[in-house]
Amino acid sequence: MKSVPVSRLSNDALLRELEASVAQDCTHTARQVAVIGEVERRRLYAPAGYPSMYRYCLGKLHLSGDAAYKRIQVARAARRYPAMLAALAEGRVHLTGLNLLAAHVKGLAPSVVDELLRAATHLTKRGIETLLAERFPKADLQAEVRAIAPEPSHVPSVTSEAVIGSSEQPQLVASTEGELAPAQVGPLLESPQPGPPPAERPARVSPLAPQRYGVQFTLGQHGYELLQQVQDLLGHEVTRNDLAEVFTRALEAYALLLERKKHAATEHPRDPRRTRRDSRHIPAHVKRSVRKRDNGQCTYVTETGHRCEARSDLEYDHVLEYARGGEATVSNIRLRCRAHNQHSAERTFGVGFMEHKRAQAAAASSPAVTPSS
Repeated sequence: MKSVPVSRLSNDALLRELEASVAQDCTHTARQVAVIGEVERRRLYAPAGYPSMYRYCLGKLHLSGDAAYKRIQVARAARRYPAMLAALAEGRVHLTGLNLLAAHVKGLAPSVVDELLRAATHLTKRGIETLLAERFPKADLQAEVRAIAPEPSHVPSVTSEAVIGSSEQPQLVASTEGELAPAQVGPLLESPQPGPPPAERPARVSPLAPQRYGVQFTLGQHGYELLQQVQDLLGHEVTRNDLAEVFTRALEAYALLLERKKHAATEHPRDPRRTRRDSRHIPAHVKRSVRKRDNGQCTYVTETGHRCEARSDLEYDHVLEYARGGEATVSNIRLRCRAHNQHSAERTFGVGFMEHKRAQAAAASSPAVTPSS
């Protein structure tokens, strides 16, 4: 049956269909969030070739980063507080509002969360922000009056005429987003936004032009002093307002340090030493060869040919498990992200066995509690 074009609907019919569509969308979104939560709990993203639920939502479901983030955060909170899903399904609290609430409800009693949901019913995003400010007040901002530079008509690059470390006070660009002017460092007038969630969230890195990116973050006092120290050491080698070059050089140096630490990278490798057959130690030359062969990427591939895209938090994994006699050779070592290392172990030894091992490791790493006398 063909639907009637909206242009031919009467006013009453048009409004009824809109209301019904929104109600259906609320129910559908609540169910979707519940399913996302269960998929993450079972870690089904791993056999699908993704290192996290967030990456699965982006790569497999093609959600935007913001949509994936909100759904995952609400799904996690709803595991403990199912009333959040009911509020979403009934259209009493929208997804954005529940995402705001999810950041504050951890550790609260279910009865308190129920009361919060009642108070948030049919409030706008701004209304829920006001409600949270009342229930979870923060310290007042320090009063400050600053001169504000004129808003530039365009931003040619990530560097500008601003001078760091001069006698003049850093200035802020007069923009609606309150962003710092390019290549400037200074205290923000607004309170900082909430930090990144336990899941993943895109950093504030925005493409400006081909191969040009705007980067914004806040430095603490120690970081600011280090920046000034590096600029002093560079002297005239890098102009004082070229923050992009300073950070690029710093990142290059730090990347080399991390490559040496994590992957035994070196321009002058030593002759390989013999490793005992019963040792878990992975020799440096094996790490270098495996990382080069696997191109610094998780090697898990699904039956459909999708390779996991993870390049961070990689681990050196035995193809034939160490417990079964596997040796630390180039042919028997591969790169795996944490999720797929665990997934392979669960397929080999069983989910229950691995959960028991993880619980033992968590108990061993937690600080001992001394009983009170």
